[in-house]
Amino acid sequence: MQIPTLENERVKLSVLGMSNYKHLIEIAKQPHLVQFSPSKIDTPDNLKEYVQEAVDCFYKKTAIPFVVFDKQTNTYAGSTRFGQINWHNKVLHIGWTWIGTQFQGTGLNKNIKFLMLQYAFETLNFDKVEFRVDERNMRSRKAVEKLGAKLEGILRKDTLMIDGFKRNTCCYGILNEEWDVIKQKVFSGF
Repeated sequence: MQIPTLENERVKLSVLGMSNYKHLIEIAKQPHLVQFSPSKIDTPDNLKEYVQEAVDCFYKKTAIPFVVFDKQTNTYAGSTRFGQINWHNKVLHIGWTWIGTQFQGTGLNKNIKFLMLQYAFETLNFDKVEFRVDERNMRSRKAVEKLGAKLEGILRKDTLMIDGFKRNTCCYGILNEEWDVIKQKVFSGF
């Protein structure tokens, strides 16, 4: 399986791997960057383990991890990935997204999501894209809702967090047949 490079005027998403994850070490150190995630990335060793897990999933054909490069600032900004890819049922998740605080609220994430949704629906021709968000993470929930994703349900106490807390996870989805309307409504001007 090849990893595509997804790119527009604002952002470039290219393969994340052991050869380039070091570009993200300083960003990953930012406090509370992944506070609603069961992952730990704030030390170089933790980040290396996180990336190795993503690479392993890539080789199992269940993930496509990306490093995010912000073309506006000419710097690496974070990471995102397609995960839990179900090739038979044509369903995948977009998530594991984290970008430095200096990039948040700048439109970068919207550009990232557009490229990923476009690739999932228009190139891979998948039937559904899902997003899983910690119930407490209102900022991410609102961002996913602004993309046009619909809340499909809440999985209660389904994910063990680093601190031992069992979070509830909100499940959102976008269907392929909804994509054209969402693309025009949410992403016009792209």
